[in-house]
Amino acid sequence: MSVPADVQEFLDEYPDVEDDPSCNANFEFYSNNLRCRPDNRKIEEIHENWLGDYGKLESKHGYIQWLFPIREYGMNYESQPLQRHEIQAMKADPTIIERVIASYKLMLDFYGMRLVSAETGLVDRVLPPRNYAVRYQNLVRSSHNNLRISRILKCLSEMGLERLNAGFLLHVLSEQSESNELNSRTIQGSMDRWWANCVRNEEERNWIGAHIRRVRQSSSMSEERGYVFTREEYEKALQNRVETGKLGTLE
Repeated sequence: MSVPADVQEFLDEYPDVEDDPSCNANFEFYSNNLRCRPDNRKIEEIHENWLGDYGKLESKHGYIQWLFPIREYGMNYESQPLQRHEIQAMKADPTIIERVIASYKLMLDFYGMRLVSAETGLVDRVLPPRNYAVRYQNLVRSSHNNLRISRILKCLSEMGLERLNAGFLLHVLSEQSESNELNSRTIQGSMDRWWANCVRNEEERNWIGAHIRRVRQSSSMSEERGYVFTREEYEKALQNRVETGKLGTLE
């Protein structure tokens, strides 16, 4: 499949986008000094009050550009595209990075998932386990969340947190392959063309893409089931990266 134009621009690090030193809204918001618009909330207020408020997270749309700024315009024109100088300032501030991770956890919970390890990126279903099903159903049903996830992955990469991207992608793949969860055509399409390509590390992008293709090819076989990407293989890949710097080798 061809890489979508917006993803290719992301992979190329937006060569035609110039930095605007006068724009600091994203940095100020994540410094807890500025209220987002139109929701009029500071970042810590969102983290404290919106966790688990699934109706609000589903129906409101302006907050996602503030929680996960990228160097592209979104649907909320009261937000600002992320600037290069903001990226450097935000990456250098441990408190801001912790807040970005908290935003990621907020959205994972909304999707029926939880971050097990911020170091490896390991993701699992929410606890207690029975609670994941309704959230998974919502993710399958509400396709606008697919665009949100693309933005989240791009933002994590910009913030020096790209290690989390593989954790998310491979969790979804293991759920699709082993448990037949999150396996709709819409999610597969978003994952295969957009999400899986939102990884600037070319080696990891190729490894993830190869395993997605292998799973898709096996699921299309009319007779006995072929390759299954298991939870065990997922966890092994992230552990391999800790030990060797690589998810694994391509056969």
